Parts: sequence; structure tokens; C-alpha cells
Amino acid sequence: MPAPGAIAVREAQGTGLAGARPARGARGRGEGFAPAVPALALLLCCFALPVLALLLRSLLDPRPGLENYAALLATGTYYRVLANTFLVAGTVTAVTVLLGLPLAWFLAVAPAFWARLVFGIVVLSMWTNLLARTYAWMVLLQSTGVINRALIALGLVSAPLPLIDNLTGVTIGMVYIMLPFMVLSLRMPLAALDRETFRAAALCGASRWQAFWRVFLPLLMPGLASGALMIFVMALGYYITPSLLGGTSNMMLAELIAQLVQSLLQWGVAGAAAFVLLAITLSLYAVQVRLFGVRGAAGG
Repeated sequence: MPAPGAIAVREAQGTGLAGARPARGARGRGEGFAPAVPALALLLCCFALPVLALLLRSLLDPRPGLENYAALLATGTYYRVLANTFLVAGTVTAVTVLLGLPLAWFLAVAPAFWARLVFGIVVLSMWTNLLARTYAWMVLLQSTGVINRALIALGLVSAPLPLIDNLTGVTIGMVYIMLPFMVLSLRMPLAALDRETFRAAALCGASRWQAFWRVFLPLLMPGLASGALMIFVMALGYYITPSLLGGTSNMMLAELIAQLVQSLLQWGVAGAAAFVLLAITLSLYAVQVRLFGVRGAAGG
């Protein structure tokens, strides 16, 4: 039988070990957070501080107050530019979803050779320089371009279609650029779907339409919503493609901000326009998080 002194020593040791565990756990948590410090510092320096400086500039330049926001909202040009921006972003998102969903489904169900080939083509288009792709669409869409010549040769049109220097050209060019992002957003959720779920729906008497609307679409909705939000937000702030394919008469918000900074030197008004765009983007993300949760908003 152990002596009372030995029992007391063991209890003290056990108490010491138990008390030491939280310290090790706290130290472990600190060590786990340490690798994220450089990334957080980079995010703070390259994103948070510039956004804060932009907000302060919109409130303080040239005088403290909301004068820049009032001047921005009092001009009809800003509303036309904002309408163009949302029209193009919404159209590009809708068309990209309609084209990207069948393509992502093909990549998920096609034989391995064809899936790798098509996926390689999709990824290769992302590796090509953005400016080069936009200039290529300028060549294709102009009045004497390949597309108009082909349409005239086939007898589908009698005169060249106006496919450039308007919102049509901007939409075509941006859909081509955004399509790979939608395919990548949907590829993994589609590959993770259990095919037996659709067979079970068919055995329960569901038609193909019912299986699509009540089984397939709800399972895919988080990834679809995440990809659509990403494309919509990217389209809101796009600059190069709308500038080259749309022209000055079809200006979007990013072009207006650039013109305010570079040509008119109105940094305060440009900051107000940029901050309004940021507020709209964050509001859209908040709505998606509310509807689908954080994992759904991230495509999880």
C-alpha cells in the first residue's frame, strides 16, 4: 500500500501536469497563428490601409464632409455609368452561368481523355495575357473581322453587325474571360455529386425536370452562387476589356474612376465612386453569406 506521502506527491504531480496542459495548448494555438502573420500583415498593408486612405480621401479632399458623394450622386453621368456597369455585370454573370454549367457537367461526366483535353483548353485560355485576348476580340468583332465576314458569307446578315464600341462587344469579351472561373467553381461540386441520388429520384417517380429542379440544382446551388458572385464582383470592377471594346460612350465605373484620377485629378470624387463600388460589393457578399452561410459563399 503506498505511503500517504507518495500519494500526496503523485497528486501534486498530477495537479502540476493538469495545470501545465492549458499553457501548452495556449502556446500551441499561438504557434499555429504565427504562420498567418505575414499574410495578415500583407493584407493589412496592401488592402486595408489603402481602402482606409481612399475613404479618408473621399471625406477630406478638398474639404471635410460629404461634398464628394453629393457631387457624385448629383450628376446624371454617374447614374448612366452605374447602370452600364450593373447591366454588363449581370448579363455577363447570367451568360457565363448558362455556358459554364453544361461545360462543367461535361468535364465531370466525360471520359478521362476528353475531360483532360477540354479542361486543358479552358485553363490555357486563362494563361494567355488579358490584353492580348482583348485585342484578339477587337480583331474578331470589327466590321471587317472574321465573325462578320462569316455571317455575311453564310447569308445570315446582309451588312456587318455592330459588335464593337458598344456593350455587346464588352459582354462578349468579358464572357470569354470569365467563363473559366465559372467552370473551375462548378467542376469540383459537380464531381462530388452522388449519381445514385438521381437514380433514387427516378425510382421515386421524378421526371428529369423534377430531378433537375428539386435534386440537382439545390445540391449545386452553393457552388453556383459562389461562382456567380465572384464573376459579378469581378465584372463590376473590370477596366481593360470595357475600355477597349466599349468605347467612351459606353463607360463603366472602373473607367470613370480612372478618368477622374488621370484626366480630371478629382481624387476625392474618384475615392467616393470607388468606395460606393466597394460598399455595393460587400453588401452583395453579405447577402450571399446570409442565404448560404460562410461555407456556401466560399463554394464549400
